[in-house]
Amino acid sequence: MADEATQQVIPKSAIFAVKTTANQERSVANLIAMVTRKENLDIRSVLVPEELKGYVLVESPMAEIVEDCIKNIPHAKAVVRGASSITEVQHFLAPKPTVTGISEGDIVELTAGPFKGEKARVKRIDEAKEEITVELSEAMVPIPVTVRGDIVRVLSKEETGVKR
Repeated sequence: MADEATQQVIPKSAIFAVKTTANQERSVANLIAMVTRKENLDIRSVLVPEELKGYVLVESPMAEIVEDCIKNIPHAKAVVRGASSITEVQHFLAPKPTVTGISEGDIVELTAGPFKGEKARVKRIDEAKEEITVELSEAMVPIPVTVRGDIVRVLSKEETGVKR
C-alpha cells in the first residue's frame, strides 16, 4: 500500500525548462527533437512558447534525460533546476485570440494583404471571428474594411481628440 501511494505522487512525466540563447529557442527545440529521435531518448514533447524568451520547455520523466540530450546542442545552456507540471504550463498551450490588445479607436498598420502598409483606425472588433473592421486613414472616402486580427499591428492606442 505504501508503494502505491508513493507511485501516485511521482508524476509519470514533468516539464523541464531549458535555458537557451535569446532568439535561438526554435533551433534548439529542433535539435532536441533530432537528438531525441537519433538516440531514442524518452522526451515526449518540446514546446517553444512565444511569450517565454530564452527558454524551451521539454516534457520528460527525468531531468537527467533532458541534460543528456542538450549536452552537445549549441545555444542550449542548461536545464533549470526543478520541474513543472502540465497544469503550470497549460496556459501556453491555449491559443490567444489575435484581437487581444486591440481596442476600438486604436490606430493600426495593416501588415499583409492588398492594403499592406496602410494606417487605419479600428471601428469594430469581432472577437468570435477574430476579425476587426478598420477605416483607412489615407483614403479619400472612409471605407470600412474587415481584416483578420493577425495582420494588423497597433501603432497607437485611442487618443482623445488628438490625431497623429
